[in-house]
Amino acid sequence: MLFEIEQAKIMLKLLRKGNWDNSYDRKEHFKRFDNLSGLIKELQKKNWIILHKKPKFEAYSLNTKCKEEIINFIEENISEVKGTIR
Repeated sequence: MLFEIEQAKIMLKLLRKGNWDNSYDRKEHFKRFDNLSGLIKELQKKNWIILHKKPKFEAYSLNTKCKEEIINFIEENISEVKGTIR
């Protein structure tokens, strides 16, 4: 349950910044998440997050092909944003 909430928070942060496909946010901006690599790995398995490996940094973005699933997952796990995302 807590794992899903953390995943939803990561994706909500990316969503609010408009980080879809080739618009990404650097790994350093997610320092507050304790198990970041584990959370990202699970989201990659679902094909919801795209990992961008650059020579000097790693970055993440959301996959537009899974937009509806991502929004539904965020709304299910973070009740305060239900109905505000579209």
